Amino acid sequence: MTTRNRLLILVAAVAVLACVAGAAVWHASDRAARKNTEQAGGPPVVQGAVSLAPAGPRLMVFRNMAWGPHRDELATVPAASPGATRTASGVRCLRFHAAAGTGICLQSVHGTVQDTYRAVVLDSHLNETRHYPLNGIPTRARVAPSGHLAAWTVFVGGDSYAGTDFSTRTSILDLRTGRLDASLEDFTILKDGHRYRAADVNFWGVTFADDGHFYATLATGGKTYLIRGDIAARTVTTLRPNVECPSLSPDGTRLVFKKRVPDLSPDAPWRLYALDLATMRETPLAETRSVDDQAVWTDDRTVAYSLPGDFGADLYTVPADGTGTPRTLTPAALAPAYIG
Repeated sequence: MTTRNRLLILVAAVAVLACVAGAAVWHASDRAARKNTEQAGGPPVVQGAVSLAPAGPRLMVFRNMAWGPHRDELATVPAASPGATRTASGVRCLRFHAAAGTGICLQSVHGTVQDTYRAVVLDSHLNETRHYPLNGIPTRARVAPSGHLAAWTVFVGGDSYAGTDFSTRTSILDLRTGRLDASLEDFTILKDGHRYRAADVNFWGVTFADDGHFYATLATGGKTYLIRGDIAARTVTTLRPNVECPSLSPDGTRLVFKKRVPDLSPDAPWRLYALDLATMRETPLAETRSVDDQAVWTDDRTVAYSLPGDFGADLYTVPADGTGTPRTLTPAALAPAYIG
């Protein structure tokens, strides 16, 4: 055998070995990727169009928390089939809510030095119509049933409601006029029938009654209060103590809220309650775990809320009248809104 032939055989052998090694590496990496996906679990997600227009079958739109390329994107499923394959929009939000074809999306903006945050108003096709800088970490968002008003809350100092060492700022935006009330702290507080001022005032968790009125939480003096706000008069009036993150029912008759219960852990102090606004009678809900969320009404009888899970957060539901038992709505999801 000539030297040339030996070289040709050697080159061919090296090429074959390289192909075999490459195939082995590809197979191993593909198997590892499949294994990681299987271990991660979670619902299937596909890219597609997401609409906030209230037309056709009822939908649930939410922040997708499943690991993968669509994490943190707004996604949708049929409200009647929350376990169905999710359609992801490509629009990322930390907090979200929508009503009547209008959405509010609280986003992080990645910078070279540090991240910043902004509130983005979305139309029914998830196109940005305007945005506003935020001076803190997004925590709550709401749109009025009419779609004419939006509200949001951020942590200016601290990052948890569990303790007392935090500061919030809550804003209300009129989408018809463009007027932004940057802080509810500028409103006049009527507490126990008298004007009230204090340096430690904080507001959070707006829920709209109509285009002129809302409910929210006021914190001051180490206590929290349910307030009713009048946007035109720029006043808030205390109604009841120990109410946080209220959420008004679609018929406007009840609030579901989180309440601090004595003797529970200071890190997990809340239980869900319902409040009849006509009688001011409280009813504890069947969920006995601590819920640090602003619940969303799925209909006039049921509320949805998040609890920590393997993906960061899972959604659960429970009847709003104190009966029944909690059940999983869908895993790996946060900040739902019902459309249609």
